[in-house]
Amino acid sequence: MVRRFRGESHHKVDTKGRVSIPASFRRVLESSDPNWTPGDAPELVIVYGDHRRNYLECYTMAAIEEVDDKIDALPRGSMERKMLQRLFHGQSYPTNVDETGRLVLPAKLRQKIGLEGEAFFIAAGDTFQIWKPETYEEEELAKTEEWLDELPEDFDPLVFLDGAKGD
Repeated sequence: MVRRFRGESHHKVDTKGRVSIPASFRRVLESSDPNWTPGDAPELVIVYGDHRRNYLECYTMAAIEEVDDKIDALPRGSMERKMLQRLFHGQSYPTNVDETGRLVLPAKLRQKIGLEGEAFFIAAGDTFQIWKPETYEEEELAKTEEWLDELPEDFDPLVFLDGAKGD
């Protein structure tokens, strides 16, 4: 069974763009990197995407290979394949975790999302996201709260799993 990212945390970003990754996230990266061995630095791919994306999405090697396989299954030359290749191959940054458990985020990526002194990490299953904390609170947290506020007080979101595949 594939390990999943879980949790959220805040981490300092230094002037060189170095930021520590939560330890539990590093374990998932290690277990999802087929080339990783103890003592090595696990690899990952950071997808920064188009102008609408206000966060960095970090894919394990297993997760990005799944995306790549789905892109490769599309007809060669199709607009969908070309656009997905641009978004996931072109607008991405392959990297690894350094020996101290940090990522080095290039200036281009930090500037894209306005990241300065602090980063907010949040798990998203087989990926995790890096946000400027204020942007996350204004955009994503607000969306979640709005969605929940529209539901009855006694509503349990687990009901949505009843229609999930694999039942």
